[in-house]
This record gives sequence, C-alpha cells and structure tokens, in this order.
Amino acid sequence: MRRDIFQAIADPTRRAILVLIAVQAMTPNAIAEHFDSTRQAVSKHLKILQECELIKPEQQGREIYYQLEIEKMKEIDKWLEQFRKIWETRFNQLDNLLATLQNKKK
Repeated sequence: MRRDIFQAIADPTRRAILVLIAVQAMTPNAIAEHFDSTRQAVSKHLKILQECELIKPEQQGREIYYQLEIEKMKEIDKWLEQFRKIWETRFNQLDNLLATLQNKKK
C-alpha cells in the first residue's frame, strides 16, 4: 500500500522522529529512547516514514541508521508555500491597515 507523505506527518510521534533524525542519522534503538512507547511502536512509525520515502535506512556494520530524505521533505515545503504566500499577503494587508489607523490618530 502506497502511503501519502501527509498521512505520515499527521502523527506527532512521526514528526518528532523526523526532527530527531534531521540533526543526525540514528539507529531505531536510539530513536526509541526518546519516546515513552515500545520499540515495536517506534519501528512501526519508522516503517511508515520509510514507505513514504521521508527517511532512508543505511546499513553500517550490524546497525541500521535512519536518515532524513531532504528531497521528499521539499515536497511538503512546496505544498506549504501556497499557504505561506496567502498569509504573507494577509499580514501585509493588516500591517497597512494598522499603519493607516495609526496615522489617522495623529
């Protein structure tokens, strides 16, 4: 089953995992230490993130390290950009209105 990246980031635990491994690649055990859930629950989250191609496993000796897939994160940023532009426009309009109201008070 192909999962959607927005389903993956809808979960707060998965978002927290992404923040953790954005700084450095980590093993599943190292990731699990940051949560009050079982190692199996964290593994399930890692599986979903991997299916969505937001993280990538890399074998290093006997350990698997998960790292963030920046290119896939750009897909999320691109989608958010449309909202960023709308809100910037609205904030600019609000700034202009406030400046007008302040000038009228003087």
